Amino acid sequence: MKVPQTQRWDWSPAEAIEQQRALADRVITRDVLGAAHYVAGVDVGFEGQGKRTCRAAIVVLKVETLKPVDYAVARRPVAFPYIPGLLAFREIPAVLRSLEQLKTTPDVFIVDGHGLAHPRRIGIASHLGVLLDWPTIGCAKSLLVGQAAEPENRVGAWTPLMQRGETIGAALRTRVNTKPVYVSIGHRVSLKRAIEVVLSCCKGFRLPETTRYAHRAAGGEKIQLDVNHGG
Repeated sequence: MKVPQTQRWDWSPAEAIEQQRALADRVITRDVLGAAHYVAGVDVGFEGQGKRTCRAAIVVLKVETLKPVDYAVARRPVAFPYIPGLLAFREIPAVLRSLEQLKTTPDVFIVDGHGLAHPRRIGIASHLGVLLDWPTIGCAKSLLVGQAAEPENRVGAWTPLMQRGETIGAALRTRVNTKPVYVSIGHRVSLKRAIEVVLSCCKGFRLPETTRYAHRAAGGEKIQLDVNHGG
C-alpha cells in the first residue's frame, strides 16, 4: 500500500474545509472491495499535558478468527486545533505514520469515526480512504449529523441514517439491549457491504473487535499477536 509522503497538513480551518470539499468529490461509494480476509481497526488517542501529542493505532485482525496478526502505534505532535468536522486534519498525520510500520496490508480499514455521515460527506474514514485509495468504513459511537430511527432490538438490525433526504449511513444494532453504532461508507465500499464487514468483526460487544483492539493499542496496551494465523 502506498502511503502519502508529501501530503500537506498546515491548512487553516477555512482551507481545510475547502480541501474537504475537493476530496469529497473523489469518494467512491460502490463496492471495489473484494474478499475481506484481513480487516484493520484505526483509533486515535491523545496524551501529555493539554493532550498535545496524538497517538494513532492500527490493529490488523484476521476475519476468520478475529485475532490480531499485526499492529502499529505512532506518536506525533498535534498541529491542528480541535474543530468538530475537521478531526481528520488533527489525527490522520499520526495514522499515516502508524501505517508505515505495518507489515500486513489489510483488505479494508474500519475507522473509529464517520465517513459519509459528515456535514461535507468527508469524515475521517472517507478522508483516509481517498488519500490511500483503499477501502475504508466509518464506525462511530455517536452521531455527528443526521437522524435515524431506533433499529429493532436484535443483532444485525439497522435503520437508515438520513440527512436532508439522503441516506448517509446506518444505525446498526451490534448487541441487544445496547445503543447502536453508526456505520457509514468511507471509500470504495457500499453501505450494505460496510454493514456486513462491521457485523463480521463483532464478537458479542457493541463495538467491533477491530475498534476494541485499536482503542487498547492507542491507550498504550501491548497487543498479543496470533503468530499462527497462517497469513
